Amino acid sequence: MDRRGSDLVTPSWRKPAGMLLILFYIMIWSGLVASQADRISSLVWPLQALIYASAGLIWIAPLKPLLRWMELGRWRA
Repeated sequence: MDRRGSDLVTPSWRKPAGMLLILFYIMIWSGLVASQADRISSLVWPLQALIYASAGLIWIAPLKPLLRWMELGRWRA
């Protein structure tokens, strides 16, 4: 029977593994941004705001393939 048609679907190992990878990625990304705080703090405040806003959004883009893999089991559409 198809996995989608089953009432007793066993959870995939990809979801917990993907969650751990996401947490690891966030720790690395935030560490990289925080390590540049001294350089960034010497800039004028509008530029600081732009850098931190960009860093706060850019980290999301690489997660799309990982989320797809977690859900579908493949990296590309």
